[in-house]
Amino acid sequence: MQNHNSESGYYRNQPNPGGCLSKLSMKMRKKMYLKLIEITGADSRMKILDVGVTNDRRIESNFLEKLYPYKENITTTGIEDASFIQKECRGVKFIQADGMNLPFGNRSFDLVTCFAVIEHVGNNTKQKQLINELCRVGKSCIITTPNRWYPIEVHTMMPFIHWLPPECFRKILRVTGQVFYSKEKNLSLLDAKTLKRMIPERMKVNEHHHRLMGIVSNLFFHLK
Repeated sequence: MQNHNSESGYYRNQPNPGGCLSKLSMKMRKKMYLKLIEITGADSRMKILDVGVTNDRRIESNFLEKLYPYKENITTTGIEDASFIQKECRGVKFIQADGMNLPFGNRSFDLVTCFAVIEHVGNNTKQKQLINELCRVGKSCIITTPNRWYPIEVHTMMPFIHWLPPECFRKILRVTGQVFYSKEKNLSLLDAKTLKRMIPERMKVNEHHHRLMGIVSNLFFHLK
């Protein structure tokens, strides 16, 4: 099984001095959670599938499972063994599965969420495959990912070099020792226009992007 639909590599290779990045990330993810509740009206009747949970234990990991009050309505999937979620978030169900081939029927869930996973599954073809699968099993979907055009690349914490053509960006990462992120299968950044082109035409697209210091830092798409 390939190492995608997971943030394990993301966390093991990401700079996080003094836990500052985790704290900032959790603050941003709480905003995403509140936006999710606002736009979906998520309540005790809504069945949710969260695709791409991780076995990492950082404070910002698996934040939906930690924050959502109706945990018995959440099913989670990921390629790593994250079964501990079922103990730490009582009521949540975990099924180890690949997000590219989810073991659920069409429109099985009211809402499918996929937070900061799509940039880690590989090239645009694989990213589109993931989106199609999310839209297949969900009546609506939320997909988030860091914005390529934010000045700081959040995985490496390096400024501006990710604005270069991808082959140049990856070469610099290799030279500077960021070998993991230099591989397209581990990091393929997206901007809003590119991601929108991958969304099935049948889906209505709403954008609720998040800003940091006045600039869009995280893309937030609601598909239904």
